[in-house]
Amino acid sequence: QVQLEESGGGLVQAGGSLRLSCTASGRPFSDYVMGWFRQAPGKAREFVAVVSRTGSTTSYTDSVKGRFTISRDNAKNTVYLQMNSLKPEDTAIYYCARNAWGLTSQRLENQYRDWGQGTQVTVSS
Repeated sequence: QVQLEESGGGLVQAGGSLRLSCTASGRPFSDYVMGWFRQAPGKAREFVAVVSRTGSTTSYTDSVKGRFTISRDNAKNTVYLQMNSLKPEDTAIYYCARNAWGLTSQRLENQYRDWGQGTQVTVSS
């Protein structure tokens, strides 16, 4: 098990940028494939991005491709989500979690564990 804490959310105008961080404690961070999800008001939590243990492999949901970048620094036990060209529809609570099976191909919420408390991102038009 790992404890995760997200930070970096806030209020930004459309077209702006934010960088989210997710810091882990517990077992060695480099053991985990890590993902970012988000949940908008009244909607289910959805997959955003995933990064492999070394950071060499990444995958994104179509709506954020070309705008968001997931990365990690294993020395700092941290995974990042750089969000550029933000849109009002990106408004959500953003969560990080570890993939239970060590796979970057999985995108379902129930395939992830040890969720953080989330960080709010609000994009104004």
